[in-house]
Amino acid sequence: MITAVSEEKKTKLNQLEQLKKYTKVVADTADFESIKDFKPQDATTNPSLVYAATQKQQYAHLIEEVLADRKKSGLSGHEQIEDICDHLLVQFGCDILEIVPGRVSTETDARLSFDVEGSINKARRLIQLYEECKIPRERVLIKIASTWEGLNAAEQLQKEGIRCNLTLMFSLVQAVRAAEANVQLISPFVGRIYDWYKAVNKRDYVGPEDPGVQSVNEIYTYYKKFDIATEVMGASFRNVGQIRELAGCDALTISPELMKELSESTEPLERKLDPEKAKSAKIDKLELDEKKFRWLLNEDAMATEKTAEGIRKFAADVVKLEKFVASRL
Repeated sequence: MITAVSEEKKTKLNQLEQLKKYTKVVADTADFESIKDFKPQDATTNPSLVYAATQKQQYAHLIEEVLADRKKSGLSGHEQIEDICDHLLVQFGCDILEIVPGRVSTETDARLSFDVEGSINKARRLIQLYEECKIPRERVLIKIASTWEGLNAAEQLQKEGIRCNLTLMFSLVQAVRAAEANVQLISPFVGRIYDWYKAVNKRDYVGPEDPGVQSVNEIYTYYKKFDIATEVMGASFRNVGQIRELAGCDALTISPELMKELSESTEPLERKLDPEKAKSAKIDKLELDEKKFRWLLNEDAMATEKTAEGIRKFAADVVKLEKFVASRL
């Protein structure tokens, strides 16, 4: 009888709960209430999410607190605005870390995507601000774009004990360089890859034929085959089908809307990505230097276009956040 009851209980788990059994669920939002609702392990933010949150009444106090505190900094002009934005990102991060048991990802300025020193300095600054708030660096991932310069910056930061999340990732070549740099985690962008192929080929993709799903699958298989410790976290999902196809990935960062959809279904969720299966895959190791990296990335039209477009969009969101802060000064 006990077995029957426990079996029945098992089947009653919703898909979000089932997913949490073999994949770390990460909230892709800066909205505290959503994070409380779905109890993810980690959370990721970026300037677009923080900007969106700053437009909501319930977060007005955060902005007021940061503004009141930083008006006394003695800085002026763009330096003051940049300082306030950094403190705002860290304030959101600290508040999120009071809710999640794990880590928060905080993004560097996308305008530094081709600036190694600039990215390193910004990451050090953000970590310093977290440490001033008594947050240990192990609980923070610094998000940097997967350009050659971004990957080089991350390599140096990792040596300093600053953990990095390589974002805007669209290809195996970017993932391989991230592995060489010993980064903590990578975020391949499922939805944006899907968008590109859908637009170019004028057709939809579902299930395992989705090019975004295939990209993460390829990277995950490569990492597990060659015992690479870097965590793979699928990101930027357009529908729950993509998430279901990547069940078993190390981590998946999911918007509140899609977490809600998963939590409303009790259909069985099958594990699709398995490290043991990946170990037997027939793939060759990719050896990279700068010339080869740039060439292979250039040969991949989707990855080249999406990386560039992503940097432009994230940079525009940083500018939006800065203009908003300036309007409040």
